Amino acid sequence: MLKKTVFKNDTVCFSDTGKGRVVVLLHGFLGAHQIWEKTIINLSKSYRVIAIDLPGHGGTANFGYAHSMELMAKCVKAVLDSLRLKKYVIIGHSMGGYVALAFADLFPDHLKGICLFHSTAYADSLEKKRDRLRAIELVKASKSVYTKTTIQNLFASKNLKYLKDEIAFAYQIAKQTNQRGIIAALHGMRDRPARDLLLGWLQYPMMMVIGELDNVLPYQQLLSQAEMIRDKSVLYLEHDGHFGFLESPRQSNKALRQFLRKCFR
Repeated sequence: MLKKTVFKNDTVCFSDTGKGRVVVLLHGFLGAHQIWEKTIINLSKSYRVIAIDLPGHGGTANFGYAHSMELMAKCVKAVLDSLRLKKYVIIGHSMGGYVALAFADLFPDHLKGICLFHSTAYADSLEKKRDRLRAIELVKASKSVYTKTTIQNLFASKNLKYLKDEIAFAYQIAKQTNQRGIIAALHGMRDRPARDLLLGWLQYPMMMVIGELDNVLPYQQLLSQAEMIRDKSVLYLEHDGHFGFLESPRQSNKALRQFLRKCFR
């Protein structure tokens, strides 16, 4: 069920499905709550699933020139506070994982667990920071070309010919993201701090989902990060890129359920 609340005097959209203990889904760059469709259907049989449109994405407003991960985390907190929720597990895909870590920094007492779904605790490298600025210029030149190319790159190259429906689905959501929202997110991701120290401090369970064929995040780097986590679960998807819940939904949902049982026991 689609709902709305207010953050900084403007609209935030989210879906609220199922009953029980609370799982929060945060989409990645160029996403929206609908990208989690299959995950929501699966998890909402056992949990209350809140999927939030992050600032500048989906039906949620823009809140300035740059959307920092801290601002996005405060937006997420505003939604959860509006529902009077106190404890939850956050599952963050890519950029949503950066937001989840910012949330853990800002609001540590509310979390029962975090899943970094194709995400990293490291800051952007200097090369990646330059790539973000180049991306901003590409978005200004042609949002549609940039969006289409970016979505294709999120799937493993070998899966492109098999997952045409999934790619079209992700692109339909991505193209609804307006130019201002895309640029604000690129600035926010570029300037985010490293939060790898958090991985060793957090007392609750953490999960990392890693794609061997990820074109965005090298799997070796993510495996080394996973070693820092005290209470870790790792899902290694050897045939997938950066979109495991679309590339291997059954395997992803099974692993998420196991992780959630661990968080809530």
